[in-house]
Amino acid sequence: MLARPLLEVIALDARDASAAQDGGADRLELVADMTRDGLTPARETFAAVRAAVRIPVRVMLRDTDGFAAGGPAALDALCERARALRAEGAEEFVLGFLDDTGAPDLAAITALLAAVPGGRWTFHRALDHATDRDGLRKRLDGLPGLDACLTAGSADGVAAGLETLCAEAARAAAGDPGHRPLLMAGGGLTADHVPALRAAGVRAFHIGGAARTGGWDTPVSADAVRAWRALLDG
Repeated sequence: MLARPLLEVIALDARDASAAQDGGADRLELVADMTRDGLTPARETFAAVRAAVRIPVRVMLRDTDGFAAGGPAALDALCERARALRAEGAEEFVLGFLDDTGAPDLAAITALLAAVPGGRWTFHRALDHATDRDGLRKRLDGLPGLDACLTAGSADGVAAGLETLCAEAARAAAGDPGHRPLLMAGGGLTADHVPALRAAGVRAFHIGGAARTGGWDTPVSADAVRAWRALLDG
């Protein structure tokens, strides 16, 4: 059991990272280009962020729009970027790919895991676009390093997926197969969703735009993160 709810904040650079840490974030998700929903950051960006903060940094591994890994050349290029980030000191990652049937692309996922041996990782919101949520979770069960699933409960965001998130929190508490990784709620998450999620037993929360006062064109606000920290701890 986590000592307190985990708060993960999306960061684009070292300034974001420092503000998130100052506001009380427990962990960062480091990405590039939120106009494309978050892509793999540059190795130099990771190095600057890692030097700026003490909290864990999970690095996005995704180089194409949507949730497909792309063809062999695209996957090879992503694996090479992943190896470079691992060599730079990255130890935690965010990834997740679906095949053209909406099932988990285990070949792509396994290739990336081989590129970052020993890394801990989050399966991201590809889960919300899968044809079979429960089946996907079961097929991921036991993959090395998987310790969290980021999900809104619906492709349309937390507002639409709240009931699913609460039901999956209950399944996690019961130890159901496929539900052992930490359930992290995120994707259109607002403060209004928190009471129901907390009551259901959700213990990890992920924010992006909610950590900024003026949308993605403005940096992370330490005060906004601090308000979320107080909300979760309260």
